[in-house]
Amino acid sequence: MSSADLGLPVAVPSTALFTDRYELTMLQAALRSGAADRRSVFEVFTRRLPEGRRYGVVGGTGRLLDAVENFRFDDDILAFLDRERVVDAATLKWLAGYRFRGDVLGYPEGEVYFPGSPILRVEGTFAEAVLLETVVLSVLNHDSAIAAAASRMAVAAAGRPLMEMGARRAHELAAVAASRAAYIGGFVSSSNLAAGFRYGLPTIGTSAHAFTLLHDNERDAFTAQVESLGRGTTLLVDTYDVAEAVRAAVEIAGPELGAVRIDSGDLLLLAHRVRQQLDDLGAKDTRIVVTSDLDEYAIASLAAAPVDAYGVGTSVVTGSGHPTCSMVYKLVARAASDAPDAALVPVAKKSMGGKTSVGGRKWAARRLDADGVAEAEVVGTGPVPAALADRQLLVPLVTGGEVVAREPLEAARSRHIEARAGLPLSATQLSRGEPALPTEYVTY
Repeated sequence: MSSADLGLPVAVPSTALFTDRYELTMLQAALRSGAADRRSVFEVFTRRLPEGRRYGVVGGTGRLLDAVENFRFDDDILAFLDRERVVDAATLKWLAGYRFRGDVLGYPEGEVYFPGSPILRVEGTFAEAVLLETVVLSVLNHDSAIAAAASRMAVAAAGRPLMEMGARRAHELAAVAASRAAYIGGFVSSSNLAAGFRYGLPTIGTSAHAFTLLHDNERDAFTAQVESLGRGTTLLVDTYDVAEAVRAAVEIAGPELGAVRIDSGDLLLLAHRVRQQLDDLGAKDTRIVVTSDLDEYAIASLAAAPVDAYGVGTSVVTGSGHPTCSMVYKLVARAASDAPDAALVPVAKKSMGGKTSVGGRKWAARRLDADGVAEAEVVGTGPVPAALADRQLLVPLVTGGEVVAREPLEAARSRHIEARAGLPLSATQLSRGEPALPTEYVTY
């Protein structure tokens, strides 16, 4: 299945320069030493969750598969590397034929993870796998941060729809990826048309305060919008006086008015007042949408308010204070020699300051208690215990260089809902706390 098979209209350009220079200089040195073809295993994991978070959410896998597939050194890129003297002629020749032909396994998109979880495992020659470090981390660190923030907001919203509106608060390309990740985490739509075009996300949007200010008075603005977009539109009612605006909105659109949006002020108080006013005016089915710098805590504080939907911008596209997940890409095993059948040898960095790693090619499984609730993330090397065989978390993503795990975005979204529901109740608390599951390391 290709991107085209999923109905995605935008081709991904070459991602070969989404890398750090030292990855290419390591390649050159490895080619010279003869170690470049040595079988190697890299893993992506994080040593800790962002402070106070109970779980992480895997986001960006679908984008990453496109990035790996399009990691190609075309003539223009090779000319740039030559001109800047990044690598020598022999390395340029090698790069000209580069294709990742190894295997990638990982937690499927939407799954939850914890400190030490081997979120992604990349296997191949050292040369082909080392080049992917930066693009892998760039995609997963960003999208997973957004998906985790969105998940917390979805929990706080308790079933009320969440709309992503953060494009103007992020880099233009990051904003598109953020819309996608927010959808995985539980949002239902986005204001970002590029995200709608590229990923098929539902898009929303009606008017800003500028539209009201453009007209001689609020009634003229409302009339123009209703005549253009229909009675089911959403009218922004906090440009001047909220009560007067609500009255005018219902008079112009009638009880069929779709929704009113409140974007400032005491949202809790205003929501109650507006709901009462709408009901008194006979607009009992008109919904109330609130925006205005919301995050998961503000959303939770509105749980008792008569709010029908939330629009969230800055907080979701910046990971609600945690714009990265601190994931790392580490060599954990390599062949004992250059022989094709050489055994893998565990390797790990020995370091002070909390930056140590656990060597060895790992598997991961989630152990459940007697009630079917997750109780531990088990990470191990060697054979998988029979009791955990059907609870393994890593799935094939790329096999022999071919992508084997493309899926509709809806599948990742549904997977996340199911994965989150299987965690202990403490996982959904917004208060600061330890990870919802301990990570247990086993070796057999």
